[in-house]
Amino acid sequence: MLILVRHAMPDHGPHTPARDWHLSPDGWAAAHALCELLPPDARLVASSEPKAIETLQPAGPVVSDPRFDEISRVEAYNDDFRRNRRAYVNGTDLPDWEPREHVVRRFDAGVREQAEAAGGPLVLATHGMAMTLWLTATIGLDDPAGFWAELRFPDAHRVDLTTHTISRLAT
Repeated sequence: MLILVRHAMPDHGPHTPARDWHLSPDGWAAAHALCELLPPDARLVASSEPKAIETLQPAGPVVSDPRFDEISRVEAYNDDFRRNRRAYVNGTDLPDWEPREHVVRRFDAGVREQAEAAGGPLVLATHGMAMTLWLTATIGLDDPAGFWAELRFPDAHRVDLTTHTISRLAT
């Protein structure tokens, strides 16, 4: 079983790079609630970003794997971020943004290796764009931008790689 988790709400602002954000108080509360829904025997793996690691910490020890980090990009902290991110996950190349094919390759390699190490349920805490790109390449999301836009903080999806289906866990 594979469960992909989008991290809980971080405490964010323009003076700290996004990759260094930690969870907000509301994010911590939501992370605790989410972790109650996860299989107790799951291998917990998160990107190397604090907000992803902290999202799974209430469930137990977390292995960090940078292959599940959000895409690397140069992005201003402003109101255009949603438009740019939707365009990117929908296939538009943006200057100074990690090529989508690279994100999919690193993410897929991480899923394969961590699933083998898990030998059972695997829970991966990651980020919206990276998750969306991998799911689009792997199971064929019909509307990647719509999927990304509807992701919650946090959000959890059970992925069946045999049937190429995805279902949201009740959060």
